Amino acid sequence: MAKIILASHQKGGVGKSTLIYNLAYNLKDSAKVAMIDVDYQGSLVKISSMSQVPIFTIDRLNEVLQDDYDFILVDTPPYLSDELPKLYELADAILIPTKAGILDILAMEETVDLIKKHNVEEKTVIVFNMIKPNTTLTEDIKGQASQYGLKIARTMISDLVAFSRSVMEGGVTDSNNAQRQIDNLSKDMFTILI
Repeated sequence: MAKIILASHQKGGVGKSTLIYNLAYNLKDSAKVAMIDVDYQGSLVKISSMSQVPIFTIDRLNEVLQDDYDFILVDTPPYLSDELPKLYELADAILIPTKAGILDILAMEETVDLIKKHNVEEKTVIVFNMIKPNTTLTEDIKGQASQYGLKIARTMISDLVAFSRSVMEGGVTDSNNAQRQIDNLSKDMFTILI
């Protein structure tokens, strides 16, 4: 049975799609992987013709679940949708990507409330994403994020050009720093899945 990894945050611009894409590409050589794009903007679906990992829309979820995928990575929309409760129940791991900004942390509140309402806190982790280099603000913001009582991933994903270009280049394999971060985040994710 496939392990389902979901990225959820009702705020746009926190890097959910890019994170899902890079995690999928990181797993593709050792596992059968698919992506589901729930976001009606369709960012991932728009690149499906050039993707080495199949990308499906939400209406194909049941079909994809019946296939023999090892991992299904799901990108959710930047708002609270009716599909989220069902997806939270199905998910084996829920990632809440967020920038290290106070407004991003505050915007997580409704997502966290929904996660708690559905009792899926134990499989949820906050992932600091698109982190600017040499900033001291991150530790202060991590303290703010800890108020939600959810796990915080040890790995933070930097705001590297390699991540911005990854969709055009089939992942971040050309950047040792970016690849190391995605490898480490994959390990963090596996601790939730096990």
